[in-house]
Amino acid sequence: MKDPAHILVVDDTPANVKLLADVLGARGYAVSTASSGKEALAKVAADAPDLVLLDVVMPEMSGYEVCKALRADPATARLPVVMVTAIDPGQERVKGIEAGADDFLTKPINQPELMARVRSLLRVKQLWDELAELNRTLETRVAEQVAQLERLGRLKRFFSPQLAEAIVSGGAEDPLKSHRRDITVVFLDLRGFTAFAETAEPEEVMGVLREYHAEMGKLILHWEGTLERFTGDGMMIFFNDPTPVPDPAERAVRMAAAMRARVAELAVGWKKTGFDLDFGIGIAHGYATLGAIGFEGRVDYGAIGTVTNLSARLCAEAKPGQVLLTQRVLTAVEALVDAEPVGDVSFKGISRPVKTFNLLSLKS
Repeated sequence: MKDPAHILVVDDTPANVKLLADVLGARGYAVSTASSGKEALAKVAADAPDLVLLDVVMPEMSGYEVCKALRADPATARLPVVMVTAIDPGQERVKGIEAGADDFLTKPINQPELMARVRSLLRVKQLWDELAELNRTLETRVAEQVAQLERLGRLKRFFSPQLAEAIVSGGAEDPLKSHRRDITVVFLDLRGFTAFAETAEPEEVMGVLREYHAEMGKLILHWEGTLERFTGDGMMIFFNDPTPVPDPAERAVRMAAAMRARVAELAVGWKKTGFDLDFGIGIAHGYATLGAIGFEGRVDYGAIGTVTNLSARLCAEAKPGQVLLTQRVLTAVEALVDAEPVGDVSFKGISRPVKTFNLLSLKS
């Protein structure tokens, strides 16, 4: 609502217009006038008032017709209208209500009554305006949230849920921008998959992969890992980016133990259909460079560094059912696991032998 409130006085009698304009103007209201119904509608369309004082009897277009026209327009449907009449108000009130009037005044005008009705209707108008603004704000927020959810859904097709949410939330740092961070990397794949894929029907291969990916995916999401990529039966997951966590090594090891147990269950069913498959995992911890990799229109989120190479080498070294850990990973989770030393293992691309351990079980 405007400040001061804007009141339109509509009457075909100049003396009545002047009286009402003087009384309202003296109380600090902004007053405009019209001498006919058509002029009133034109002025409302050009500069909508906060309240209309509308004479009932006018030539060409009565006050009732003006009121009906205002109510028919969504822009003025809730504009307060006070009908002013010298005719028997009892008879005219029904017509006015049917036309959409909010209140009535009888001529000659009683000034205290006039001001009381004006103040009352302006308070109602202000409340309606505030409610309309709240509704607009709510509609905007809902539209923004729907758009955000739709974007999040699209991003989750390509990125991990954590990364998708980080991109949508738009924090202080751009998660896709290249950065370095200490992460725990898990690399896993199926043992015997290559031979299986060479001899099995494509539908059988896809069926095994769907089941395997679905079960591993549940565990990745449960432990809040970031799936960097999967190629066939191989998967690379890391922890502590893009969302930092206080215990990345523990999450990685607990997830790996759960994966090993779940694949062992799946393998029983696979074996019944003649598919001899098993599982191996490598886990390493260290610094990597992370960020967007790709080109416009197709971007992946990746990690590059010795730690990713080492986890892949550990996975390749793992025998069926083994989860191989580096010394750094074991140190971080030593109180939680039982593990056995494998020895100092030399890996391609790693300059020094790596102390390697096999995860036997979780203590709790």
